[in-house]
Amino acid sequence: MTMEKTAPLSTPPLRSTRYVESKRLKSLFGRDWKVAFPFVLPMVLIMVGLILWPFINAIYLSTTSLNFLTGETVNVGLRNYERLLTNSDFIFSMENTIRFTLWSLTMKIITGMTIALILNSRIPFRGVLTGIVLLPWIVPEIVTALAWKSIYDPIFGGLNPILVGAGIIDQPLGWLSDADLAMPSIIAVNVWKGIPFYVLLLLAGLKAIDREQLEAAEVDGANVVQRFRNVTLPGLRYVIVVVLLLSFISTFNQFGLIFLMTGGGPGGATRLYSILAYEKAIGSLQYGPGAAIAFSVAPLMAVLIWLLAKFMRHDDRQSATEKAPGIGDRILKLSGRAMGKVLDLLFLPFELIADGFEKLGRLVSRLVTGSADRSLLKSQGRERMSLTMRLLLMVPIMIFVLFPFYWVTVTSFKTTPQISERSSIFWPEPATLGQYTSLLQDTPFLVWFGNSVFVSTVSTIISVVLASLAAYALSRLRFRGAGMLTSFLLITYLLPGTLLFIPLYQTLTDLGIINTYTALILTYPTFLLPFATWVMMGYFRSIPVELEEAAMIDGASRLYAFWRITLPLAAPALLAVALFAFTNAWNEFLFAFVFITSESLRTLPIGLQSMVVGDILPWGQLMAASLLTAIPVAVLYIYAQKFLAEGLTVGGVKG
Repeated sequence: MTMEKTAPLSTPPLRSTRYVESKRLKSLFGRDWKVAFPFVLPMVLIMVGLILWPFINAIYLSTTSLNFLTGETVNVGLRNYERLLTNSDFIFSMENTIRFTLWSLTMKIITGMTIALILNSRIPFRGVLTGIVLLPWIVPEIVTALAWKSIYDPIFGGLNPILVGAGIIDQPLGWLSDADLAMPSIIAVNVWKGIPFYVLLLLAGLKAIDREQLEAAEVDGANVVQRFRNVTLPGLRYVIVVVLLLSFISTFNQFGLIFLMTGGGPGGATRLYSILAYEKAIGSLQYGPGAAIAFSVAPLMAVLIWLLAKFMRHDDRQSATEKAPGIGDRILKLSGRAMGKVLDLLFLPFELIADGFEKLGRLVSRLVTGSADRSLLKSQGRERMSLTMRLLLMVPIMIFVLFPFYWVTVTSFKTTPQISERSSIFWPEPATLGQYTSLLQDTPFLVWFGNSVFVSTVSTIISVVLASLAAYALSRLRFRGAGMLTSFLLITYLLPGTLLFIPLYQTLTDLGIINTYTALILTYPTFLLPFATWVMMGYFRSIPVELEEAAMIDGASRLYAFWRITLPLAAPALLAVALFAFTNAWNEFLFAFVFITSESLRTLPIGLQSMVVGDILPWGQLMAASLLTAIPVAVLYIYAQKFLAEGLTVGGVKG
């Protein structure tokens, strides 16, 4: 029997070198690295080149000092920081900063909470009142400063005549020239400017509270103070902490508003640490000591940013199976308990007063009806009385919010003799367009306007395009380093500009682009890009991923799915972040003030500031310029408010 020859078993073909290499790279960099890396690379270059490197360079710079005799910069170690401990100017500026911050936050949270509670209730014209309260938010910082500086003017302003006429003061006061009045005056302006931020976020938080809990507490006999303390406040704890931390960071590092109104005076009474850092670094060319002043608050900012990051990335739905809370979580929990005890003590007097009113109401009801049942009184009068009280509370708030707008508008239509002679202070007689004609013909206002349009538009386009690419990669694609990049993005979003303007000034000088459009177009994305990316990430996460997967199953590439499917669906968020980016660029003062010196390159905030020469203030032209500066942003907000609400609500919740 012959054996049949069998063919040798064929071995499977070896995997190609290209396939093996591709698999190895995917395991090393992540599944979607080929698409993700090009998407995030531009943002990474900006963050590293214009945020991380200047930040590191500033740390080194703070350890140096310029020898004015030899012109050499020498390393002095920590001596700049040691000198701050005994420097009276620095100590006084820190005291001013702390006082300014704490009083501003206290007034803003109380006023903002009061307004939010009223607007969250049943009240006529609620939509109109909400829109009015949010007006200060869209006003450029330079307009805010000039408007209130005009109102505070002891000779030509509008505040003194009102108070003298009401018998509150006997003679005009120098609100910004008196060392005792200057700080309270700028705190009031900061509160005016910051109220919309508090109202907007607190109102959103109040709408998320279940009304059934409040009704159940009322049925159980809790008075209005107890309901607020035990139901409303716990429901707002996350929003309140985030709002206060964000506001603390921005208020503590405030520069433009105070600098424009007082320049840190009189006699240093309003000089904050940020103004002192500017005076040292830019005014006196002592970059090392100036950087040391700016970085003296870096540890505090690091703690606040860490706390804020914990809250912004906190998830109440965290399962019990996840890892135990760390030391940071335990510290936050203990802090929350301590704050709860403090609030109990603070609200105790108000609870006693509310109980007293409840007992008084029952007594009145017993005398009138012969019964302690307050249902009759409640059905007939309580709601009407409550509505009346809320409306009466809104009257002074509306006057406080609207008066600067009225003052700017009225003053812009006055003649110069009418302003100087103080005749018909609160109404133009006759109304004239002379101030606008003089502004457009005798000043470079149109040049400044064009510069602002160009710089704001270009920087907005760059920021929104790069933010869209980076946000899509961080929210949709899987690649190594995404988590770290997201954390770094949050840190840069919260990093105050006062820590960066000194090293950025030196970097731009070394590159030879200081005092150019490029200086602003390159640096504006450092504060526009992180916010835009953060909002876009939230919006991209809200778009069903199945839409892209279906397209890719049909043969579409990831890039095609992004461009043709996801990006069009994200149009509301794109418009929202573009509007915010444009507004922030349009209003920006610090970088433009430090980096631009040529009159032909000035943006509107710097141009308007340059119109003030010493003690000579052309109030008519300044108010006309302020009104023209605020109009473009106001028009954009009115046009895009529907998309703005949709884009930011989804982005803010998901992000």
